[in-house]
Amino acid sequence: MQHQSCISSSVRSYIIDVRTSASSLHQVSLSPLKMSTSAAIYSTIPSASSVLSLELFLCTIVFVSIFAFVLAPGGLAWSLSKPRSKTVIPGPTGFPILGLVFAFTSSLTHRTLAELSKAFNARPLMAFSVGFTRFIISSHPETAKEILSSSAFADRPVKESAYELLFHRAMGFAPYGDYWRNLRRISATHLFSPKRVSGFGVFREKIGLKMVDQVSSSMQHEGIVEVKKILHFASLNNVMMSVFGKSYDDFHVGDGYVLEKLVSEGYELLGIFNWSDHFPVVSWFDFQGVRKRCRDLVSEVNVFVDKIIVEHREKRSENTREEAEVSDGDFVDVLLDLESENKFNDADMIAVLWEMIFRGTDTVAILLEWILARMVLHQDIQSKAQSEIDNVVGHGRAVADSDLPNLPYLQAIVKETLRVHPPGPLLSWARLAIHDTQVGAHMVPAGTTAMVNMWAITHDERVWSEPEMFKPERFMEEDVAIMGSDLRLAPFGGGRRVCPGKVMGLATVELWLAQLLQNFKWVAPTSGSVDLSECLKLSLEMKKPLVCKVEARGRVCLRRWKHAFFPIKVDFTRESPSLLECKGVLVLLHKNF
Repeated sequence: MQHQSCISSSVRSYIIDVRTSASSLHQVSLSPLKMSTSAAIYSTIPSASSVLSLELFLCTIVFVSIFAFVLAPGGLAWSLSKPRSKTVIPGPTGFPILGLVFAFTSSLTHRTLAELSKAFNARPLMAFSVGFTRFIISSHPETAKEILSSSAFADRPVKESAYELLFHRAMGFAPYGDYWRNLRRISATHLFSPKRVSGFGVFREKIGLKMVDQVSSSMQHEGIVEVKKILHFASLNNVMMSVFGKSYDDFHVGDGYVLEKLVSEGYELLGIFNWSDHFPVVSWFDFQGVRKRCRDLVSEVNVFVDKIIVEHREKRSENTREEAEVSDGDFVDVLLDLESENKFNDADMIAVLWEMIFRGTDTVAILLEWILARMVLHQDIQSKAQSEIDNVVGHGRAVADSDLPNLPYLQAIVKETLRVHPPGPLLSWARLAIHDTQVGAHMVPAGTTAMVNMWAITHDERVWSEPEMFKPERFMEEDVAIMGSDLRLAPFGGGRRVCPGKVMGLATVELWLAQLLQNFKWVAPTSGSVDLSECLKLSLEMKKPLVCKVEARGRVCLRRWKHAFFPIKVDFTRESPSLLECKGVLVLLHKNF
């Protein structure tokens, strides 16, 4: 036992000695190794300048990568789209993230986009972004026709204001489908049919003659004529009669005042650039107040339109018809006749009727204002049109709706004004690609907003000779269709979404222009001149509304009053009454009126 104990203690001592020796040896042997390793490590640590160079290099790579992504042709929204086709659509990148926002917040968006299309050699098709919205725009007749005629672009992008104003349930913004087709069929059959347009000719004549009286009264009392107000109220009454079956004598009091306020507010809301449409985060805050204003307006519209619908229902219940048939009355009657068949609820009817009033009001007035501005500036063209009217109509009666087909030069004036001053230079409301589609050599992904710059096409020297000149004679030499088949001039659009009221609108403009030219010579005011500066809102308006003077056209003016309104005895047997005599009768007629 003792022997084992000694062995154990000896072994333990040995082990300890070995460990101690090993430790000493390890320390001795590692000391030079530590020195060499430390030197190697220190030699691999970069200097401060090399670290900065590496960071700068990496930052440059990241910066270039981000901007190659953000500043790709078309901008951010196109960079975020699906993989591109082999042929990239040319276009500006715009500002990082914002894109071409500031082009759309200006009053000359159509001109800015036209210049960009030229600069990027992208007239057939140009890509750009506004925030996170992807756009293409055509400034060429061929690609414009592809877009407008394609079933791939049958929808419209619904702006927040349009949605809040219920227009997604009306014909303008309703998705392409059975509901939209049904609305289109009803309007084409019962509101804008040739029979319907012709039937409202007499009422259009009456409104035109009333305008003539208002122009005379304004000239007598104010010494000038503020054209825009007169045309706006006349146009509003014209639409009200065809849609609601009623008109207003005064838009400064009562229901007339309420209606005018509703239309003006809706027009402003749809024309304003809404940041929420293109920047989803911004839509949470509604910092422009568009959503709130739209909802307030809709509540007022519901009350106003519902009141008219109730009045029609009450009138119909009093005059119960034995057989249910579509009424020959206004559009409210038409919708009520078809209510059960088409399953329209009151909300749908209000949306449809409200849109009819809204869309049909200002386009006619704005176009006529541009035409009269041109008549003031081009006295030779005005005289030629008046001579045509005198030759066709004579001096014994007022011009009528039935005379219009015999007035080709007057029609040429309207066409030339539509070319030079299109009310919808970007065709007002865009289209939306519902699936991937091909336009020319380019693939356009679904969800892309498509626009046509009609102003750029009508001012393109490769499409029109001397495009900046106002020359109606060009349409006497060549008959250019303007209803949508020829995209050199398609102010009403084309394809499935072409303006349904184009025939009625054009007939109204031509008749009222003929009446105004038959009765007056339009001249510049004593101080100042006509300013043709533009301002694009929902439509292309005159930046400074037209203010001018008129001179009564002698016996034409007098005879119209004699036969149309006033039982006043005036000697019309004299061949050429003087302007002074005409003014004297004007005063007499006004007092008796």
